[in-house]
Amino acid sequence: MYKVFVNDKPLFLTNVIEKETDFQLFLLEAVDIKDIIVKLYKNKIQKCFLYHADEEKLLKSLKAKIPKEKAGGGFVTNHKGEILMIFRNGKWDLPKGGQEKNEKMRQTALREVEEETGIGNLKIMEKLSKTYHVFKRNGRYKLKITQWYWMHSSFVGEPIAQMEEGIEQVKWVPVHQLDSYLDNSYQNILLIFEEMQSKLSLMKTN
Repeated sequence: MYKVFVNDKPLFLTNVIEKETDFQLFLLEAVDIKDIIVKLYKNKIQKCFLYHADEEKLLKSLKAKIPKEKAGGGFVTNHKGEILMIFRNGKWDLPKGGQEKNEKMRQTALREVEEETGIGNLKIMEKLSKTYHVFKRNGRYKLKITQWYWMHSSFVGEPIAQMEEGIEQVKWVPVHQLDSYLDNSYQNILLIFEEMQSKLSLMKTN
């Protein structure tokens, strides 16, 4: 199953029909994906499932309907077991940004984290999942596909927010304080924290 967030509302791309009551189910052959995207964005639908026997066909159909933008981002930890977070557009987020021409995704993620936060000495520890979300810019919908990496930094110094990118704050957040930050974050960011849950549990005990 793929989870795509549109205006922070979930569109599940699935090859399994589940017995639930709080969502709308659409068949790929019977709907226009872009029409579903617009309805989610305008709050006319709160949550829905798009079904086809082949999950990959669902994702390909979405990519064919909406221009895509690739990005790389980092879930960054330090020697204190803190997580690097940024505050932008009224929510707490993880640093990420668009891939440049002829740039490998790992390079994108490392560059964007350093540019947005001022934090260097970064080392990629592990490749994480991709997240998918639809945003609207200049009247057009785009699908952002972000590849995430777990990174560790030995940087000593103060973070510097990239103000020209709308970042107001950069903070190293202790694990025991995360809940209050994640209460004001995005659904796709919560997915990355869920993926890192076992490692966060170890940080809490150390």
